[in-house]
Amino acid sequence: MRRLFDGHLDLSWNALGWNRDVTIDLDALNRSEIGLTDHPGRGRATTTLPEMRRAGIALCQATLLARAKPDEPRGGQVLARATLDSCCQEIASATARGQLGYYELLERRGLLRRIRTATELDAHWTKWEADPANEPIGYLLAMEGADPIVEPSHAADWWELGLRSVNLAHYGPSRYAMGTGGDGPLTSSGVELLKEFERLGMILDATHLSDTSFFQALDAFSGPVLASHNNCRAIVPGQRQFSDEQLKLLIERGAVIGAAFDAWMLYPGWVRGKTQPEVVGLEAAADHVDHICQLAGNSRHVAIGSDLDGGFGTEQTPRDLIRISDLQKLEAVFASRGYSEQAIDDVFHGNWLRFFRKHLPA
Repeated sequence: MRRLFDGHLDLSWNALGWNRDVTIDLDALNRSEIGLTDHPGRGRATTTLPEMRRAGIALCQATLLARAKPDEPRGGQVLARATLDSCCQEIASATARGQLGYYELLERRGLLRRIRTATELDAHWTKWEADPANEPIGYLLAMEGADPIVEPSHAADWWELGLRSVNLAHYGPSRYAMGTGGDGPLTSSGVELLKEFERLGMILDATHLSDTSFFQALDAFSGPVLASHNNCRAIVPGQRQFSDEQLKLLIERGAVIGAAFDAWMLYPGWVRGKTQPEVVGLEAAADHVDHICQLAGNSRHVAIGSDLDGGFGTEQTPRDLIRISDLQKLEAVFASRGYSEQAIDDVFHGNWLRFFRKHLPA
């Protein structure tokens, strides 16, 4: 079984927003949701910590996810969601602190290990290679949507808590940028926040940025950039995916792009609640990986950013991805396409490892 580094998992939001105990067996979790009807994903979860271990996931980026719904939207799509949206940034910030508190409790139980530095990253990987059955799963703390950073100057407080990468926006507008579902520029606060990220060494996650905000952010920010969970617009049209122009800019900046496994990002014309998972398989995700490899001319800029259980379950995953451990099936998919052993390792873990070894503080 190959080691995996998953670039994007919303573990604490699953716990606090969905009231899910991610420490238990996956089948037990799904049985516990029988009869719940608040979301189509109930009883269809793919991800718990034991299932991640079965998947060979030694490391992940684990998110803090809490949005502030603005009183006066600047345009675009705003999704009001009881388990996600707060009426102001202060509440979103407190919610994110609670999510961090959940990770800290799992650390106390020996289930997770927070990675803050390149030295800690290497030490964790070495321990996992030697004794994977008894080592905690490592995680780098990420933030999906910057609303919990109430003021740009507060980024330093989050850095001290171990935060290492941040999306400026999620869906719709944030204080700092425009996200998926609309288009618009960075705000003046967004430009200020990027300058603070440069000073701290914070990594910018370009995922979810609208086109205008994306190009402006890459112009305004000289620090490291990644895309934790993003696919290719050339294969699946739509603003949520990146165009070839955007992907080439990321590649030029040395970014790694994590392939996402939400079926609506894999199948053109997917209609939530209507299209069935049978129409798409893991081969579709490999198509996106292939496309990025072709743009780059190598296998060094694409990885896994599954986003599994990121607001959806098996009602919206490929037909052959029922649990996160099914990511291991990708090895055979890539091998059938002629990927070398090194290239498969690059996608499974090597590219994320190399990126974070370079950009985490020493």
